Amino acid sequence: MNTVRLTVAQAVVRFLAQQHSERDGVEQRLVEGCFGIFGHGNVAGIGQALLQAELQDPGALPYHQARNEQGMVHAAAAYARMRNRLSTLACSTSIGPGATNLVTGAALATVNRLPVLLLPGDVFATRASGTVLQELESQRGYDISVNDTLRPVSAFFDRIWRPEQLPSALLGAMRVLADPAETGAVTIALPQDVQAEAHDWPVELFDRRVWHVARPVPEPAVLQRAAELIRRSRRPLLVAGGGVIYSEATDALRALVEATGIPVGQSQAGKGSLPYDHPQSVGAVGSTGTAAANALAREADLVIGVGTRWSDFTTASRTAFANPDVRFVNINVAGLDSTKHSGLAVQADAREALVALAEALAGWQVDGEYRSTATRLAADWDRAVGATYAGDGNGAKQPTQGQVLGMVNELSSPRDVVVCAAGSMPGDLHRLWRTRDPKGYHVEYGYSCMGYEIAGGLGAKMATPDRQVFVLVGDGSYLMMAQELVTAVQEGVKLVVVLVQNHGFASIGALSDEVGSQRFGTKYRYRSERGRLDGDVLPVDLAANAASLGADVLRAETVDELRSCLQKAIASTRTTVVHVDCDIHVDMPDSESWWDVPVSEVSTLESTQQARTRYEEHKRDQRPLLSPPTSG
Repeated sequence: MNTVRLTVAQAVVRFLAQQHSERDGVEQRLVEGCFGIFGHGNVAGIGQALLQAELQDPGALPYHQARNEQGMVHAAAAYARMRNRLSTLACSTSIGPGATNLVTGAALATVNRLPVLLLPGDVFATRASGTVLQELESQRGYDISVNDTLRPVSAFFDRIWRPEQLPSALLGAMRVLADPAETGAVTIALPQDVQAEAHDWPVELFDRRVWHVARPVPEPAVLQRAAELIRRSRRPLLVAGGGVIYSEATDALRALVEATGIPVGQSQAGKGSLPYDHPQSVGAVGSTGTAAANALAREADLVIGVGTRWSDFTTASRTAFANPDVRFVNINVAGLDSTKHSGLAVQADAREALVALAEALAGWQVDGEYRSTATRLAADWDRAVGATYAGDGNGAKQPTQGQVLGMVNELSSPRDVVVCAAGSMPGDLHRLWRTRDPKGYHVEYGYSCMGYEIAGGLGAKMATPDRQVFVLVGDGSYLMMAQELVTAVQEGVKLVVVLVQNHGFASIGALSDEVGSQRFGTKYRYRSERGRLDGDVLPVDLAANAASLGADVLRAETVDELRSCLQKAIASTRTTVVHVDCDIHVDMPDSESWWDVPVSEVSTLESTQQARTRYEEHKRDQRPLLSPPTSG
């Protein structure tokens, strides 16, 4: 057997450089590069291997320097999302804080079904130098390390105690990265002594390998049952999730709904499945949805979920679909998601299923009145969006968040990308953003992770350098994680960052009001003489902070200034931050929906008592969403 002598770390790097994914005959690198922050647990292993590769085989596995371990996982997840889960990036860290900093990013990736590869360092396999710096000593066993915190948030986890274990671990990791039904964070923990250990590897391990990404077709009998349910329905509603976009099924969706007239609502991940002005598009559905989609959802007798995991926001905490006889058809590549709400499970690739459904439904359409109702509701909502963008009658002295979103929407091109994740903006974007391209809307709302925005924008731009990327971030999320601005500047990756200054947590402040907690702990204020955080506004200058990180900065105080600043930022070749103070007290158009956040059952506060009364009224509308049996 022919062998080559390499360290474990060198073998990892050489192996990853030869991995490719393929779908529909199109091949791409499965792991396009590696982020890394080095410490004693990986600098002599993975760090040395990446250096050697860079010097001897430039481009084999390009290295990118990051500033925060969580941030680099966010960037890798955003990269994978923009590449429709067919390519991703690896992330290497030391043992200890570097490794545990991965946990939040790993959870985000797994929750959102996005492939990322994590390569944290680990304790000595030989235990020759224990207790090692940053080692967790557990009374339960010496084989436990802090990396075990990654097990529950990883779709695949392995630890390499001996070099002989590496080939099977690498192959298992690639299998999960390339499987849309199982993908998520994939972790291979590498003890620091093992990383540097040499081994004779079979040369076949480093052959070019192509992982086929399959398109499972629907079972004919199940597909026929789904078609029968649709034909018998009078008010069907299709809910497009992220799977429609990841499977590149938008053309198949358009063909189906144009032929049948079925209206389409969209989850956060599925927004962009149809352009906002398509005749069958009724916009976002659920707690952050449009009044149009939610009106249809309340009356729907059949809901066809395609590529959605049915989060509580999509179902409005199981109050959106109020028809007592509503049934569900769930088309999803993942069995877990296809069986939710006792729906008819069609486990298949979204594109293949939609094409097959269109054939099975040939000649069938919804009635003209229902089609007209959907069109009218969508038009009414679009007028409300236009009024919000224009600031009609809002009486605000500063730009409102709706006006900021509208200005960015107006000045951006159809293929440009908007990135957001947490706070009040994701809900407003879901309702209001006029999406024109399937990849133009990039809001992370599976984990809704504060701090994702700038790192996610970095990853999105790295994945699609031909698109302009707009990062919308509030001051709360900016303060959580702005460090990857430095990476963007270093790599020459141009972002337009719109930094909205709310002087606190605007989203949770509004929610706090709603549940009777009077915006407690959500404002950035000095502690007053009364001992409460209700003093003057803190003199925080986030624009100056952004400038100190290397970005160009523009300040806007009015709507006209905002337009001018955005135009300059768009024309620039450098990462530019546009700082704008907003009026957070102007309401956005009502989605006529609800989200279940339990309110204290007993309280001495009148505000909480009133909120509890409202909560109990909504709670009565909640139902288990158990579809009637579809067989027999």
